[in-house]
Amino acid sequence: MGLFAKITRNELRLFLREPLVAFFSLAFPTILVVILGSIPEFREPSEALGGVTVISLYVGIALALGLAMLGLQFMPTVLASYRERGVLRRVAVTPVRPVTLLGAQLAATLVMALVSGILVLAVGKIAFDVNLPGQPVGFLIAYLLCGAGVFAVGLLVAALAPSGKAGNAIGTLLFFPSMFFAGLWTPREVLPAVLQRIGDFTPLGAGERALHDAAVGQWPALLPLAVLLAYVVVFGAAAARLFRWE
Repeated sequence: MGLFAKITRNELRLFLREPLVAFFSLAFPTILVVILGSIPEFREPSEALGGVTVISLYVGIALALGLAMLGLQFMPTVLASYRERGVLRRVAVTPVRPVTLLGAQLAATLVMALVSGILVLAVGKIAFDVNLPGQPVGFLIAYLLCGAGVFAVGLLVAALAPSGKAGNAIGTLLFFPSMFFAGLWTPREVLPAVLQRIGDFTPLGAGERALHDAAVGQWPALLPLAVLLAYVVVFGAAAARLFRWE
């Protein structure tokens, strides 16, 4: 456990040495909330959204955005680069098992996701009076499941990508449609019913729906939780089977 903690700290330091990556992963979701919350109309209840404010919806969307950037763009790039540069092969001949490095990378990514999420919630509450989740336990479960589902997809990308650049390109191709179904450009609540239904079966669309349910005080619906769990199991198993250390 001591070795695992040291490697995790090292992965976090390496992350912070990349200012652009750190900015977009940690700060950008919060900046998005600040920009949208500064629009007066977005702080007023909307009948089209069932009486909630636009900014309250975008707090949940910003949480999904942070997970998407870390899980679909950052993680596949790093892990594919490690394999491309022979880092994993060299680690394999040391007392540190490659799976320990992989676990440390996942732990470091989760830490960054939690920091990003706390910043989003804190700024939403302090600056724009967005209510904290009415169902905190359900909200935490939904957030962790959403992160696990997105990270499982990212691991599969890392398993298949031949290089770091390819991992980033594949992750970016997945990022934009995933965020569309999560409501980044248009809140899911005003999308056509068929698009909402398609979004319910994407990891970020299901995650945003579960987060929204918990935010308004309800226990997340069974469907999005089941969808997220399926992504964790199916994509996680595929990534474990296909991941190449060399």
